[in-house]
Amino acid sequence: MREGIEKNPDETLIKEKKVEDEKQKWVQKMLRSAKHHHKICPYFDKKTTMCFLKLGSKCDRDGKFEICPVFKQFIENKYDEYKAKNKPLPVNFIDLTTDII
Repeated sequence: MREGIEKNPDETLIKEKKVEDEKQKWVQKMLRSAKHHHKICPYFDKKTTMCFLKLGSKCDRDGKFEICPVFKQFIENKYDEYKAKNKPLPVNFIDLTTDII
């Protein structure tokens, strides 16, 4: 029998990695869903070529959001908000944009 309850540092790393994997899996799912519903980034203004997520900065990708780090960071932040409030995660991108947290 083990004396004292010691937490294995490897177990902690495994849990953190599992959470990161879950987060990245959900982020990729939202990116695929956004690509399915939108041809260009929904936060891109065609007339001014501005990005609404960067608040007044020009979009350097011309609305292509598949590899956009700003768009990906936005979705990751949404994941963190949902988890912090213990709310169920949206199933697709449309649910993400219409839900009020």
